[in-house]
Amino acid sequence: MTNQEILDSEGVQPEEKEPSLGYIMNLRKYVGHSPLIMCGAGVIAENTQGEILLGRRRDNGMWDDAGGALELGESLEDCAKRELLEEMGITANRLEVLGVFSGAPPFTYPNGDVVENVSVVYVCRDFCGTPKAQTEEVSELRWFSLAELINDFSLINPPSRVFFEKYIESRSH
Repeated sequence: MTNQEILDSEGVQPEEKEPSLGYIMNLRKYVGHSPLIMCGAGVIAENTQGEILLGRRRDNGMWDDAGGALELGESLEDCAKRELLEEMGITANRLEVLGVFSGAPPFTYPNGDVVENVSVVYVCRDFCGTPKAQTEEVSELRWFSLAELINDFSLINPPSRVFFEKYIESRSH
């Protein structure tokens, strides 16, 4: 059964659906805050000085890479590129896979939504544009040196810490 058939079987009429909300937000209308396995992609953008661009999340004030949930019909690479452009205002020319991450404990967002993430995280060293924070989700952007990350790992959004551990490990080789 397709996702569309599932929604249709629940008695939701086409005019009631709100595709602009996105796949996960539409699911939340049916499951509330119940745990969801959320597939998504993230991007760690690195400049020529080896600094990485992080955004301060509006929901919990923590610093994070650009990333989000996969939409229906979207590839993970396209999801990563979309999230980088939407959240940080830069366009990825080339992405390198850092890793695939899953199995972390469930994470509860400040609004009560619970997720178990399956994420493909990329590193982007080849991008264009001027960083600009998306004001709905990101309050500010800042370039961080590797030393700053290593010295104060508590500033990273908890579900993303495993990405940054792998990133730091990859940079030390």
